[in-house]
Amino acid sequence: MAKQGSGGNVIAAICNIFIPGLGQLVQGRIMKAVLFFIVTAVCYALSATVILFFMWIVGALVHLWSIIDAARYSN
Repeated sequence: MAKQGSGGNVIAAICNIFIPGLGQLVQGRIMKAVLFFIVTAVCYALSATVILFFMWIVGALVHLWSIIDAARYSN
């Protein structure tokens, strides 16, 4: 199957740039896709408040983690 650095992993990583978790969904890892999407969306939504403005940093780190996770995936 696909190895680390394969074309499928590159496409999955690119998908994650636009929507966190989409790359994991493309790879067939549904639970991880849902987890990345929900955590990132909640962090970005909480950063809209003045009190929790710092949450965008956490959201950005989880978003970056989802991209790296999709790129490094090997089954």
